Amino acid sequence: MKKQPPVKVSQAEVVFKVEEIEPILSGPAIDLPPWSPMYIQLPNGKNMVVREMRKDEINLLLPVVKTLLDVDHDFYDVVGARVLAELLGWYRNRLKDPYHLVGIVDGKLAALANGRLMNKDINISLHTLAFMRGMKAGLVMYYAKCYYTFEILGQKEFWATYESYNGWKRWGIGMAQPSYPWPDVQHELGGARVYYVTKEYWQSTIKKYLEDMIGTSFKSPVPADLLNSAEHFEVPEGLEE
Repeated sequence: MKKQPPVKVSQAEVVFKVEEIEPILSGPAIDLPPWSPMYIQLPNGKNMVVREMRKDEINLLLPVVKTLLDVDHDFYDVVGARVLAELLGWYRNRLKDPYHLVGIVDGKLAALANGRLMNKDINISLHTLAFMRGMKAGLVMYYAKCYYTFEILGQKEFWATYESYNGWKRWGIGMAQPSYPWPDVQHELGGARVYYVTKEYWQSTIKKYLEDMIGTSFKSPVPADLLNSAEHFEVPEGLEE
């Protein structure tokens, strides 16, 4: 669109350098309180270390996440496409205040969980992906996101939505999460219904519910040998069946 200026100007062109534009286009970022590594014993007896994912590990995950685009059941193609965009959005600084957590068992990536801050009070849950099955790795990572929201960030609400029937049954219904009036309040993942947990509900009910389902709670500090084994991780070729 063009429009003549309403005043005489000394320069007919104004040129920007990309480094001047980037601060405007970058997702605003604050220094989030860190998730210090913790560990938890899984029902199969193995220990899983949960730590923050590093940006230099994104390229390790992209190939396996891309494989989900070809999985035509249980909405993995939709989840894969969205997680791919979230990882790239973080990598390219186009995602506001994101966090990514990884669960590592015996030096192998067991699960991934991510989210971002809408504001100082509301945490947006994005996705949880379990690559290893049968050990409640996904459950632990969902617990980790809630724990991070309320115990570390001190936020007031945790917002989630669900693409799959299993996710809705396990967390939306399983945790008896209330929902906001729809479509007045929408989750950013496709404008879906917002299910939420308040800090009070977490403290009174949900924290114990999740810890009872897992059978234990997070522990720290992580023993040195266990922490060293989680410094790097092997990436699976795909989801375990």
